[in-house]
Amino acid sequence: MATDTEPLLAVRDLAVTFATKDGPVRAVDSLSFDVHRGRTLGIVGESGSGKSVTSMAVMGLHTAAEVSGSIALEGRELAGLTERELSRLRGRRMAMVFQDPLSSLHPYYTVGEQIAEHHRVHVGSGRAAARRRAVEMLAEVGIPEPERRAGEYPHQFSGGMRQRVMIAMALVCEPDLLIADEPTTALDVTVQAQILELLARLQEERSLAVVLITHDLGVVARVAHEVLVMYGGRAAEQAPVEALFAAPAHPYTRGLLDSLPRLDDADDAPLRAIPGSPPSLLTPTPGCAFAPRCPRAAAADWADRERCTRHRPRLVASGGHTVACHLPLGPATAPGAPGHPRSEGPDRIRKVTP
Repeated sequence: MATDTEPLLAVRDLAVTFATKDGPVRAVDSLSFDVHRGRTLGIVGESGSGKSVTSMAVMGLHTAAEVSGSIALEGRELAGLTERELSRLRGRRMAMVFQDPLSSLHPYYTVGEQIAEHHRVHVGSGRAAARRRAVEMLAEVGIPEPERRAGEYPHQFSGGMRQRVMIAMALVCEPDLLIADEPTTALDVTVQAQILELLARLQEERSLAVVLITHDLGVVARVAHEVLVMYGGRAAEQAPVEALFAAPAHPYTRGLLDSLPRLDDADDAPLRAIPGSPPSLLTPTPGCAFAPRCPRAAAADWADRERCTRHRPRLVASGGHTVACHLPLGPATAPGAPGHPRSEGPDRIRKVTP
């Protein structure tokens, strides 16, 4: 069993490459991170940054991609396991909650049947025991009248209730690792807050290790302990949540934070979008993937600009952050510095409230 100092999930040099008619696409490149029991790692970035591809690789769900590197669950290497070996771990040791529960739940079976089947397959329980366990889980995730509602179909549930069903199904076998891929994106803010509080409570009760995939830094501010910022399939920055919001080191992280509404913004204040578009993974740049959009690279002298565009930055540990940037933000450009236009922190973001 993993100790407090040993990660439950350890990912090292993960790379995921898809073969396409236009050439290979490396969707994830040299990615490393750890997740400990009772902790939440938030993986954030724009669409196409490699977040969901990473989560699918951890679960062993890529059947048409080349996956390399190491993925270790409590010291057991998952890379290279057969589909049969991985299927024994999914649900029992690790589970996943997807963004759209309606497309994940089967419309022809009741929610109770689907949760019970999950328990029967992975635990080997009998029908009656699995049915009782399904009702218990529906009650645990806050669905009223669980006995009655276990006999209803997915279309009879609201979006928030369907997501609770998916969480119940993911946790019915008491896994150690839960991956939640954009679990609240399609929900209104009130229901979103309820789902996030549910995940936080279940994590505390079960000492779950959680990987939360999201594009919403407001969600990260609410529930994550550590944050991994991805861009162009690579790690741009990683830091504890408080440190990242207080003083981001990568200009891309700074841009993401600047695009969020804040409590002290005027109601009609425009959001500050990052100019340009994410990079094409078909034609990766030799240097920093963010350089074409980076205001610091644009304002740098010729030598620094050449370094940004021609040489890929290495991940370097600095001040509690791990950052891949030739021109990281320093004390004079951090949000707490005199004259800086914005001062961040998880408490400054407009977070959803129930």
